[in-house]
Amino acid sequence: MKLKPLGDRVILEPITEEKKSKGGIILPETVDKERPEKGRVIAVGAGKLDENGKRVPMNVKKGDNVLFTKYGPNEVKIEGKEYLIAKEEDILAIFD
Repeated sequence: MKLKPLGDRVILEPITEEKKSKGGIILPETVDKERPEKGRVIAVGAGKLDENGKRVPMNVKKGDNVLFTKYGPNEVKIEGKEYLIAKEEDILAIFD
């Protein structure tokens, strides 16, 4: 299935980091059920319309790694894989 976001929305694939205890033990994902705040942009909408009806281009593009607000994006599960759908305003920064 191919997802195409509308307007100023972005589809993100969450990036989860492996966590280790101070003693070096790798902790499973289920230990910390906090939502991720990092993701990879999978698809980008066309952009928001301004008050004059002109399309405002998006600041992110497919493949960007981004930081986003913890509770801004909506979670969706498609074909067994989890994605996040966020508005561009929920994205805080692009990182390498």
